[in-house]
Amino acid sequence: MAEWIVDGEPSLDLWHMDIRRFGAQYRSPAYTHARIEETYETYYDIRYPNHERQAGRPLRTSPANAWHREHGAAFGEKSGWERVNWYEANSAAGDEALRPRGWAGRHWSPAIGAEHRAAREAVALFDESSFAKLEIEGEGAESFLEILCDNRIARDVGRIAYTQMLNGRGGIECDFTVARLAEDRFQVVTGTAFGNHDREWMRRHLPDGDEVRIHDVSSQWACFGIWGPRAREALQPLTPQDLGSEAFPYMSLRETTVGNVPARLLRVTYVGELGWEIYCPAEYGLGLWRELWEAGQPHGLLAGGYRAIDSLRLEKGYRVWGADITPDETPYEGGVGFCVKLDKPAGFVGEEALLEAKERGPRKRLCCLTLADPRSIALGNEPVRVGGEIVGRVTSGGYGYTVERSIAYAYLPPERAEPGTAVEVEIFGRWVGGEVAAEPLFDPDGERVRA
Repeated sequence: MAEWIVDGEPSLDLWHMDIRRFGAQYRSPAYTHARIEETYETYYDIRYPNHERQAGRPLRTSPANAWHREHGAAFGEKSGWERVNWYEANSAAGDEALRPRGWAGRHWSPAIGAEHRAAREAVALFDESSFAKLEIEGEGAESFLEILCDNRIARDVGRIAYTQMLNGRGGIECDFTVARLAEDRFQVVTGTAFGNHDREWMRRHLPDGDEVRIHDVSSQWACFGIWGPRAREALQPLTPQDLGSEAFPYMSLRETTVGNVPARLLRVTYVGELGWEIYCPAEYGLGLWRELWEAGQPHGLLAGGYRAIDSLRLEKGYRVWGADITPDETPYEGGVGFCVKLDKPAGFVGEEALLEAKERGPRKRLCCLTLADPRSIALGNEPVRVGGEIVGRVTSGGYGYTVERSIAYAYLPPERAEPGTAVEVEIFGRWVGGEVAAEPLFDPDGERVRA
């Protein structure tokens, strides 16, 4: 804490003590009191994994919230937002036999598997309006982002970069996508709970003057993800924009219309499938959702929730900041070293520490583990041992409905991180065998996202 106050940066990850994890709703004494009271009243309750808090809800809602409720959504909450975990209406298409053992099976539904398979086999629609969205503009915006990001941001208008921002130790302070909207304007999209953190990290590094301005535009834009091998077939009739790979390549954006709605299409994915994130002004959101839903029905479209997204991203090895990657790990240790561009003329924040870390070699590596028992599900922080010795803990885990395996990620010593290494993970008091697997488990060459 003293380092944080004096130097502006602690030497350990203190996210759990960071005031930036609270949203603007905590300015309300009534809301804060309700949340505190709930914490006190439920302190001695048995709280199963994925338990959802109830105080102060609903508060922040997507424009399509009414549709979700009409269609049997099971809601979760994050940073005050109501978010769909799954739709109970999809349960009949799922497999109850896949319910995880023990506590992990408490807040679970067979609908998760059905929504996962729709994204892999046909097309699925997800409401991601809760994502934090920032716009950075001004004549100094490009150089500002180039200095803060480890990846190259100075790309053509209409291109997208996945990048990290590093701290002075070379640790991962932020993890997001940056889309270039114009020569002097960029869009950053980050996790629902990380908007305050990432915005303030950037603001702390703003140059003097007004050549760079940062705006939080999260509430101005609805965002829907449409992904799956039939996503192009479902979406193309709604837009004059050619969605073919030559006209609209992966990691690019286009300003167009979808139905009657002005929209910004980003060809990106967090599930490892062909598809787009569609952004529109919030007042058009409900109408856009309905148009996408109706257009997708002939193609087998299902609406899905965040629990399916988490299963899909685990199979592709996509990271979650704050769990899989944190300010304590470098991009090389966290498996996102492919983003790092060490040839930038002006360098970037954390580059010197990163070069030293690269020369020294990684202290640990984030590894994909697959478990022998597919119904034993690691949820995070379970100990991992190799050869009888505890060497790490699980960062995140879940079930992969396509690969039909229980998946866990954990940091292991480099000498024990090779694929094929036998591991054990303690899940609900039982050591479950498994092994380090080559990642990603699904579509390792990325052919599906570029289809």
